[in-house]
Amino acid sequence: MPSDRPNSEQSVHVSPDHQPRWYHPLARHNYRLFLGMQVAGSVGVWMQRLAQDWLVLQLTGSPAAVGVAVALQFLPMLVVGPLAGLVVDLFPKRRIMLVCQSVIIVLALGLAAWVASGSITVWAVYASCVALGITSAIDGPARQVFVNEVVGDAYLRPAIGLNNALAQLGAMAGPALSGVLIAQAGPAAAFAANALIGMAVLGMIAAIRTDELHPGTPAERGRGQLLAGFAYVRERPRLLLLILLAGLLGAFGMNGPVALAAFAERVWHNGVEGFDLFNTVSAVGALAGALLAARLRSMGRRGIVTAAGLFGLSQLVAALMPTLALFVAMLAVVGLMTLLFLTSAATAVQLEAGPAIRGRVMALYLPLLLGGHALGGLLAGWLTEQFGVRTGLVVTGGLGMLSAAVIGLLLWLPGRPDRARTVQPPA
Repeated sequence: MPSDRPNSEQSVHVSPDHQPRWYHPLARHNYRLFLGMQVAGSVGVWMQRLAQDWLVLQLTGSPAAVGVAVALQFLPMLVVGPLAGLVVDLFPKRRIMLVCQSVIIVLALGLAAWVASGSITVWAVYASCVALGITSAIDGPARQVFVNEVVGDAYLRPAIGLNNALAQLGAMAGPALSGVLIAQAGPAAAFAANALIGMAVLGMIAAIRTDELHPGTPAERGRGQLLAGFAYVRERPRLLLLILLAGLLGAFGMNGPVALAAFAERVWHNGVEGFDLFNTVSAVGALAGALLAARLRSMGRRGIVTAAGLFGLSQLVAALMPTLALFVAMLAVVGLMTLLFLTSAATAVQLEAGPAIRGRVMALYLPLLLGGHALGGLLAGWLTEQFGVRTGLVVTGGLGMLSAAVIGLLLWLPGRPDRARTVQPPA
């Protein structure tokens, strides 16, 4: 007779509409731990990034130098991303996350001590940015794919959606928390706090019950596996266009550290307190976006492209706000649209990729998104220096809207269909 409790050794391969009442991802010990480590880890890493950006601004006084710091954090992903995806598909994801998290803790502790000593240089911060970028290039795809091993095939769609929403929420909350710590105690405190968060994340990864995981079949070792991810995406034009849209929005929209720092210093003249306020309000909007994205079963490609266009529009409108109050209000809208687009796009890309190649596909998606972020930091810094803060944000917002319009047209124009049909998990 079937048991009335979940079997931890097997996946449940039935439709969610027919799942027994007890079965839900949040009912599982491993999934609760996974979400906790995902939120905490995302908060910690983005705290580190924000603190590094602000420290560079303090050391140099140049928004363009902050753009360089942003680029150094994300450009390494473009170089090591495809190789990182193959590593994720070949080796145990939990072991990869343990190693990467240990490196993140060491980097945070090292910067905290160096800043506290008063001898930190901008070149040391730049080196830390590169190291964090390489580590994140490996850790990011591993976390994205690991959710499949935590819940199995059943309820994969809501598990991935909730995971992406909370990860993106952490990416918005991390800078806000970092801004508070910097304002109250300086950058060293933010680095030290990230080290403590990292230790908690390491403990959560270690506490995952390996006998309750659903490990998939690893990729075959041999020649050609590294290029298989490129071939998989190339044969699916719609998937390729979604990944490209994420990269473009990363370049033209994800410029918060540069834009908000410049608005605080040069437009509203409220320094680190204003920087903290701006990041906090953006995080509140992001929370609303995360909750909305988690409730939506599927936005579809049309909804994703629409969210991308509204993302760019909200930035453009925010840049034109004549008063501080209106500017702050628009930042909440920017945060909401950021999370709505990023969460829906990441979920769609991940679900369209087969489990055996998902690591390599996500290792293309994440580097393009965050590599675009890196280039966007350079672009935003250059535009701010050359044409002013408001003009810079108007231009990047307008480019984001243009990108959404072009990708939308390409998605709906008659053209070559996907050559291979992706097998979808139960939904």
